[in-house]
Amino acid sequence: METPVFLYALLGGLFTWGLTAVGAASVFLAQEPSRKLLDGMLGFAAGVMLAASVFSLLLPGMEMAASQGRVPWVPAVVGFLLGGALLRLMDRFLPHVHLDPGAQEEGVRTLWRRTTLLILAITLHNFPEGLAVGVAFGAAGLDPTGAATLGGAIALAVGIGLQNMPEGLAVAWPLRRAGIGAGKAWFYGQLSAIVEPLGALLGALLVTQMLYLLPYLMALAAGAMVFVIVEEVIPESQAEGNGDISTFGVMTGFALMMALDVALG
Repeated sequence: METPVFLYALLGGLFTWGLTAVGAASVFLAQEPSRKLLDGMLGFAAGVMLAASVFSLLLPGMEMAASQGRVPWVPAVVGFLLGGALLRLMDRFLPHVHLDPGAQEEGVRTLWRRTTLLILAITLHNFPEGLAVGVAFGAAGLDPTGAATLGGAIALAVGIGLQNMPEGLAVAWPLRRAGIGAGKAWFYGQLSAIVEPLGALLGALLVTQMLYLLPYLMALAAGAMVFVIVEEVIPESQAEGNGDISTFGVMTGFALMMALDVALG
């Protein structure tokens, strides 16, 4: 039973990474997308992730906890806050630097090379999404209560893949604009999600080893994703004064992901 879980988790992680590469490949086009379009797409990505956190992770986790005779909201609240706290601690102490040209080093000061700090920043941002995919597929394959479904896990992977396309674009184009060649800009763009298949495998592994804690794990993955949305994605989407466009993107992305989860779950 565990082998298909790991296989599905890996395929889900590869799918989300692949759509990031597709978004980053836009650097090979002659014209850069407008800032308004980019901000709308980032808002859309944030809406998708928010809905995925609620409908594919938090609600199934609470249903699962109730079927196990627990107070449903306790694992959801505890896991959700732990997920956010974990990401905050990583953001505070893990040395990293973002891909934006001229970005300053964050976290504990080190003498590490800039390339190493870039890789750590990429891991910090995208690893929670891969973890969420792995936990969802692990829950769908091993949850005896039936609260988590394969359709719901697929919907989560599709939703994260859709929101990864504008993220790949958002990473690659500023590098292209700074004078980096299209091929190298694409490489860094797709690299921004290369950790997601690894995160998916880890998420599935955690589920297989700690099945009783599954409601907490699902909430933890949701909390980590929401932290990234609120701390990075939404502020970036509104940094250039396109708040209305970004907000419409959030609403649209949330609605689409909600429909996907209901239709597939």
